Amino acid sequence: MDIFNPVFWIFVATTGGIYTIMALGLYVQFSLAGLPNFGHVAFMAVAAYAMAILVARYGLPLPVGILGGLVAAVILAILVGVPALRLRADYLAIATVAGGEIVRYLAMNLQGLTGGPIGSIGLLGPGKIATFNGSWQVFMGDIAFYLKPIFGKYGRPDTAMAIVVWVFAFAAILVLWRMERSPWGRVMQGIREDDTAVAAIGKNVVGFKMQALIIGALLGAVSGMLLALQIGVFSPDDYQPTITFYAYLIIILGGMNRIWSVPVGAILFTLLYTGTRFLNVYPLTLFDSGERAYLRLFLVGLLLVLFLAFRPQGIFGDRRQILEK
Repeated sequence: MDIFNPVFWIFVATTGGIYTIMALGLYVQFSLAGLPNFGHVAFMAVAAYAMAILVARYGLPLPVGILGGLVAAVILAILVGVPALRLRADYLAIATVAGGEIVRYLAMNLQGLTGGPIGSIGLLGPGKIATFNGSWQVFMGDIAFYLKPIFGKYGRPDTAMAIVVWVFAFAAILVLWRMERSPWGRVMQGIREDDTAVAAIGKNVVGFKMQALIIGALLGAVSGMLLALQIGVFSPDDYQPTITFYAYLIIILGGMNRIWSVPVGAILFTLLYTGTRFLNVYPLTLFDSGERAYLRLFLVGLLLVLFLAFRPQGIFGDRRQILEK
């Protein structure tokens, strides 16, 4: 694909917006409350599967399926948080990784419920093709109809999807920005710095941590459902633990404690990730599709190492906050 092709940039915008929402959930949990959640992808998976199962298997309307996905993510957050949030940071990280992998392996092995390894396409059982995003595509088509006078031939459903994603992303950023500067946000920052001191002044530390976990889970659920609605078909392999590390990289790229920098990190990461996959420009033309997959992982890892070594505060972060810790 040509780098000057508008379709490529529409795809980058849509994917970058979804990654922004995903990383915002981790921002609340890690950057704001100091919770090292390495199983964030589990909230995406649970919400996507709950939505698809309710719509494709039980024939419920898509809004009900979306609500079901949000409820499923909250339930998972509570199930993980009740035993894990009292643990020290390193043990909490291990527990969340385990929780994420448990969800993925359950999705892979509960074939009668989730479609097994083939994913959402097998939700109705052998010999039947399941779909869940038909009404969403109709909705995007309706929005595209009103975009045509503005964008011409690019007033398409994928353009509508990009706009919807970014409207939600910026709304979430604005709400979280206000919450971060509220008394609730200051308590969260205190917990991140020293939860023992916060507990000493009478605050329910575990309760506040649970709130951060649930808010992050809801944002992860929204990103998981939007991704599922965009691609139309998904499987357990789409929810590997590496997705969580992509969210960490996005936060590190933009700035660990700058919520407005999350979209910047998401777009930069999406350009790196999708550019190495779709663009046919030199020197990427020297690699075939299989080699590009390994090149993409290598570049992501290298970028993470370089930023942690030379600019741990990220592009817009404050180095003094890193040094104070």
